[in-house]
Amino acid sequence: MPIFVVHRHAASHLHWDLRLSMESVLRSWAIPKEPPRAKGIKRLAIQVEDHPISHAKYEGTIAEGMYGAGTVKIWDSGKYDLKEKTEEKIVVTFHGSKLNGEYALIKMKSTKYPGKKNWLFFKL
Repeated sequence: MPIFVVHRHAASHLHWDLRLSMESVLRSWAIPKEPPRAKGIKRLAIQVEDHPISHAKYEGTIAEGMYGAGTVKIWDSGKYDLKEKTEEKIVVTFHGSKLNGEYALIKMKSTKYPGKKNWLFFKL
C-alpha cells in the first residue's frame, strides 16, 4: 500500500506539503491553507518538485538562506489507496489520523497562466 505524508511547513509563508508516494518518489503539492477534513472545502494545491521517498519521515528546521527555510513537522501521515489517476485527476482514499476517506486532486486549466501546475484538493 502506498504512503502519504502532509508536512506543516512554516517557511516564509505557512503552508502544508501534501506528498504521495508514486513511481518511487513523493509527488508533492504545496497547499497554502490547512488541508480540508470535511466535505465542501476546496483548497488550492500547487504541484511542486518531486521528493525522495526518504523525505516522508523528515522533520526539522531548514537553515536560513536555504530554499524552504523554516520548520517542517509531520501534520499527518499514513497509507492510501489509489482509486483513479489520470493527467488531470487523482482520487485516493487516505488512511491517516487527520485525513481519512476519499479525496480528489483535480488539475485546473488556465488560459491566463499556461504551464501553471494548480490543482484543487478536496474531500469527496
